Amino acid sequence: MQIQNPVLPGFNADPSIIRVEDTYYIANSTFEWFPGVQIHSSKDLVHWNLITHPLSNTTLLDMKGNPASGGIWAPDLSYADGKFWLIYTDVKITDGAFKDMTNYLTTAEDIMGPWSEPIKMNGVGFDASLFHDDDGRKYLIQQTWDHREYKHPFDGLTLTEYNVKEERLMPETARTVWRGTDVKLVEGPHIYKMNGFYYIFAAEGGTVFTHQEVVARSKSLDADSFEVQPGEVFLTNFDTPYSYLQKQGHGALVETPGGEFYYASLTGRPWNHENESVTDPRGWSTLGRETAIQKVEWDEEGWPHIVGGHGGQQFVDAPKDAILTEAPADHSQHSDFDTPEMDINFNTLRVPFDNKMGEIKDGSLFLKGQGSLANQFDLSLIARRWQAFYFDATTKVKFDAKSYQAMAGLTNYYNNKHFSTISITWNEVNGHVIELTQNDRDSYTSFLKDDAIKIPEGTEWVWFRTKVRKESYTYEYSFDGTNFIEIPVVFDAAILSDDYVNQTMGGFFTGAFVGMYAMDYSGYGETAEFDFFDYKEYGEFADDVK
Repeated sequence: MQIQNPVLPGFNADPSIIRVEDTYYIANSTFEWFPGVQIHSSKDLVHWNLITHPLSNTTLLDMKGNPASGGIWAPDLSYADGKFWLIYTDVKITDGAFKDMTNYLTTAEDIMGPWSEPIKMNGVGFDASLFHDDDGRKYLIQQTWDHREYKHPFDGLTLTEYNVKEERLMPETARTVWRGTDVKLVEGPHIYKMNGFYYIFAAEGGTVFTHQEVVARSKSLDADSFEVQPGEVFLTNFDTPYSYLQKQGHGALVETPGGEFYYASLTGRPWNHENESVTDPRGWSTLGRETAIQKVEWDEEGWPHIVGGHGGQQFVDAPKDAILTEAPADHSQHSDFDTPEMDINFNTLRVPFDNKMGEIKDGSLFLKGQGSLANQFDLSLIARRWQAFYFDATTKVKFDAKSYQAMAGLTNYYNNKHFSTISITWNEVNGHVIELTQNDRDSYTSFLKDDAIKIPEGTEWVWFRTKVRKESYTYEYSFDGTNFIEIPVVFDAAILSDDYVNQTMGGFFTGAFVGMYAMDYSGYGETAEFDFFDYKEYGEFADDVK
């Protein structure tokens, strides 16, 4: 078998990988999307299944009002003392001098939960991880944030001992163990102990095309005791602009039962418009930051190296002791809403799906119109990740809009400033109509205006479909579910990419989503009914599209 990268396509950033007996687990960041933290499992490192979201209630995670790309940053999953340990960060401020955040710890004896009440750790910095030393002591290592404008904001890696009995960190033990290299922006640290050395694996260069992963080691955990790996950088694509994978860096190391080593890292797969250089701009990563796995070998001096070179490979040999894991061929999804439980692929923004947002009953999803898609507190949106460059997403909706302040339908969404919609709404010219809109850097455009498509009298349901074709996407509508009419507006998919959002916002860490929404900012709560949602992938290349 071979690992084909990325193993977790579409917005699965900052992987924390572990092995418990014969099973591997990866935990990924979820930022402002609820429930918090995605966990996939595998026995072969090749085929992966999404199995759970640990932070599934507001006791563990309360993100109401969080900014875009705030929330859950770089969770750390570990296993020790017969249970799983999950460190996670809830970031409340993303732009400006400050990064207000709280780091928490929760544990569970089973990966499926239940997870314990959260223990507040600190707010020193993000990307915290827990190291379990072989003498039983535990330490939290984390990026350290400095808001002072005359200092670099990334102030090295702080290590603090954790008192298990008292369930608290001991701030008197805190010390800076490594400040990183001259590349700066040292973050995402993990500690491993092997052959008498403590190894720090950490990211640098920012989570963009200058991203890299570096390694340092020490015989102790004393302050400033770590030395950086000599020679080439452990993992980076900064100097490999033509590689299939880009942005590789932040991640974690895992050892197989047979003693092989692999490194799971975030990655991106940018594409370019036909009139653009491949190197500048390097491209637009509409699928967000994904997860790749590379094989690691060790030299005679005890330093790790990526097999095939520091740029990584698309295809990697699987472990010799891999156990074949059954998993779907792709991430296509069909939901008829015939059970009260939400499909595991769906997410909401900041808060859980509850009666305030809507309900699932009688084979339909009912969404109660709340705030707009720009709202960071109360909105009704159920969406899933883009996980392929080519896909169709279709839904069937019933909505009795009473004013232009009420809209419901299908959306392609990045964050509250970057999204588009096809919707049932109302205007003064034709009553119930279909409108097409886009919010681009908070500049809102209605494409059809007074020429919005009139919905024929007596029409109960309207079908909406979006066709995503890598660089662009379109919307279609139907009044019978068979004959679809494309609206002649072609959207630039780059607007829904990390790289585009990064040009004007400090929070650019997620990826594009597609889903259903209902809006009624009049406050009267008009409800939309959705009969089904279908997401059909067509692979990576245009000739795969049916």
